[in-house]
Amino acid sequence: MAIKIQQTSEIEFNGVKCIVYGGAGVGKTRLCATAPKPLLISAEQGLLSLSEVDVPFIEISTLQDLDDAYEYIKKNNKDGKWETICLDSLSEIAEVLIEEELPKHKDGRQAYAALAHAMIPMLKKFRDLKDVNTVFTCKKIDVQDEDSGVLYTELLLPGKVLGNQVPYLVDELFYMDTDRKGLPFLQTKPTRRIFAKDRSGALDPKGEFAKDADSVPNLTELFNKIKAKKARKAA
Repeated sequence: MAIKIQQTSEIEFNGVKCIVYGGAGVGKTRLCATAPKPLLISAEQGLLSLSEVDVPFIEISTLQDLDDAYEYIKKNNKDGKWETICLDSLSEIAEVLIEEELPKHKDGRQAYAALAHAMIPMLKKFRDLKDVNTVFTCKKIDVQDEDSGVLYTELLLPGKVLGNQVPYLVDELFYMDTDRKGLPFLQTKPTRRIFAKDRSGALDPKGEFAKDADSVPNLTELFNKIKAKKARKAA
């Protein structure tokens, strides 16, 4: 193979790729609606929170449905009809897909391995879609360390492989919660208990907050901050 030396500063920016995880009812689905020109891919019936806004969505119930959705978007988004693809949520999608896999295997562990083997490449395809933002939402679970007794907050996904690998698929990983005053926010930096990251360096390390308790942080504003920082580096 011929070796070609490249510059990291010349890497093409193809949109923000992020994961948002958090507890039930914190506003993850409503958050997706704040992204620029979103299209939702959903395996759940939890879209009632979006009933007051007009957001297009694709409902999936099998791995083939997910692949078909990817091919449809790749083929039909040449005019930039959708600027953000949201998989809401990975937890629900994975739970639907594991139910599809379990009857195919005598050993349940094989089903979870098969799920990870099929789902990780699929998520990479969505992540690598060019010129669009990709948002993966996910439920959270609190896990207690057996030795220290410390509670850690992690992504809720079936099987250890998915849970271990998915956080590394993206540069932006946000934990969504509400503060003591009920104000929704996205945590952008890690703590001892919660994993979060902002590799762009464009976001507030104290977190990105909603304007009031009845709203959620605005993904369009966050994405614009990241794009602006990328543009300054490229200039």
